[in-house]
Amino acid sequence: MDNANLLNEMTDRSREVFQRIVEGYLVSGSPVGSRSLTREMNEKVSAATIRNVMQDLEFMGLLGSPHVSAGRIPTEQGLRMFVDGMLEVSDLNDADRSKIESTVGGSQPDVGAMLDHVGSALSGLTQGASLVLAPKHEAPIKHVEFVSLAPDRALVVLVFADGHVENRVFTPPLGQTPSSMREAANFLNAMAAGLTISELQARITAEIKLRRQELDTLASNMVEAGLAVWENEGDSNERLIVRGRSNLLSEEDSEGLDRIRTLFDDLERKRDIAEFLELAEEGEGVRIFIGSENKLFSLSGSSLVVSPYMNADRKVIGAVGVIGPTRLNYGRIVPIVDYTAKLIGKMISDGG
Repeated sequence: MDNANLLNEMTDRSREVFQRIVEGYLVSGSPVGSRSLTREMNEKVSAATIRNVMQDLEFMGLLGSPHVSAGRIPTEQGLRMFVDGMLEVSDLNDADRSKIESTVGGSQPDVGAMLDHVGSALSGLTQGASLVLAPKHEAPIKHVEFVSLAPDRALVVLVFADGHVENRVFTPPLGQTPSSMREAANFLNAMAAGLTISELQARITAEIKLRRQELDTLASNMVEAGLAVWENEGDSNERLIVRGRSNLLSEEDSEGLDRIRTLFDDLERKRDIAEFLELAEEGEGVRIFIGSENKLFSLSGSSLVVSPYMNADRKVIGAVGVIGPTRLNYGRIVPIVDYTAKLIGKMISDGG
């Protein structure tokens, strides 16, 4: 059952218990217990009744128990349902609006300097880490380099054919090493000559599709021969399980298996590379990613609130957002991010 149906199935009492637990957690970061809820509920109910409701919500996957204590906190699924169906977004207050306008509206020497100031202002206003993706430069790429800064931080250096150079700090896909980033850069440099970033993304997407088809053909042959079986086929966690021991396979079959392994590795690498180049371009407005929903920002207990901004032609040219713990004050941060993105888009459109 999806979150919308779950929400519809809930009684008024369970909905109120769930909402109060989530809102309490977002404020304090601590589990919320039944005793405190008895004092807050609209109707007078016993702690035992509330505990039963909490157990039902836990069974539905919306609440969890972090310790042996009786208190509950929302799960990622619970936070997602709250954000989608129950979140009350406040209006931007005058102090926040003035701070953003003074940052974006100042006489900045260039767009890069303005975005630096925006990043600092967002961090200060939200107490989270800011994310600012600068407008994409659409000249052909001459050279790409990835530099690992920390396990969860990396720098990409883009050198364009017109002499323009961009440095961007980003969070790489999980499990990347300095050597795998060098491989990624070598792969991109071999493919990128004369292409813009958008054209490069399109080519990598086509490569992934081609490799997937090749892999499916090879795997199908092995499955039909009775040598292998798919598990969870079509899912993100699909696996090809080889029957029997490898020394029972003929030399020809072993070569096929090695080829499949190589294709799997290649497919995963290309997926990671595609994510290196991905921007939050899908649709307008603020998007909220909670925990593991976005691989690029799936650090333990983190959420991303991000909004793209557009130029005068209504084309997405960058994004601005905030990264912080899952217990972000979404109701306040969403309008801050939304207003900032719209203001940046207006400034760039007016300036261009």
